[in-house]
Amino acid sequence: MSENGTIIKSRYDKFRQINRFLEFIEDILPRLHKDRENVIIDFGCGKSYLTFAMYYYLHVQKGYSIRIIGLDLKQTVIDNCNRLSESYGYEKLRFYHGDIASYEGVNQVDMVVTLHACDTATDFALAKAVSWGASVILSVPCCQHELNKHIENSLMAPVFQYGLIKERMAALYTDALRAEILENQGYRTQILEFIDMEHTPKNILIRAVKQGEKKNNRSQIDEIMEFLHGNLTLYDLFYKE
Repeated sequence: MSENGTIIKSRYDKFRQINRFLEFIEDILPRLHKDRENVIIDFGCGKSYLTFAMYYYLHVQKGYSIRIIGLDLKQTVIDNCNRLSESYGYEKLRFYHGDIASYEGVNQVDMVVTLHACDTATDFALAKAVSWGASVILSVPCCQHELNKHIENSLMAPVFQYGLIKERMAALYTDALRAEILENQGYRTQILEFIDMEHTPKNILIRAVKQGEKKNNRSQIDEIMEFLHGNLTLYDLFYKE
């Protein structure tokens, strides 16, 4: 914001993204606990606009007891975010340098969020969330390259010859398969429009809420993977020995 409180024009897209994400968080408030501390992890937090906004919204405005952990690979960003957190007096908001795939700092998590975690980082974040039994997962994927690199099918070859079409289809297949795998792990999963395309082309949000009962769709997932002849890290993490 500028000194007079208006949104800086060049930052308006980020402002819209953060507020839209908070709207999705508002929808899942009944899944959070009022009688104990809720542990929330933001994987790939970056400069942590969302992380700070979540803390303020959930703790200061809504009165939830929370502990938020931000994780990123850039040490300079982590150091700066910790300085800001201390200056604001946000005692339960801390940032750590680390990789999503190998993070072992907690044993149980209530909510996992990712905003534009790149490519397979989203898969590792989703797998971690499931392993912790997270009640809520909110993930906006980014740069879904993995399936696009390997996808191959003789029937679809005339369509896949167009690079842009293949890239977009692979991205959509990736997120649809992620949603189905989460369903198979006991989550009620939705794929929602995150924000208008005019603000960001990365406009899909995967929202998963733990419900316990696993969807019996493993054979269908296997068939789709065989049909596409592709690789998907989340599939490998759950189903490859």
